[in-house]
Amino acid sequence: MFGLGVPELIVIAVIALVVFGPGKLPEMGKSLGEAIRGFKKAVDEPDETKKQDPPAKTQ
Repeated sequence: MFGLGVPELIVIAVIALVVFGPGKLPEMGKSLGEAIRGFKKAVDEPDETKKQDPPAKTQ
């Protein structure tokens, strides 16, 4: 998992708790989860611009 073990993750969690406080962490977790969910949705959706035919040129 990216070279991070359980002890390293615990240290990162403790530092985040000290820096941001216990009230802000759930809010940040929710925002991060929504961002990841939105990214996955964007990756899975087909690109609509590729499906459209280019406009016909008139002279």
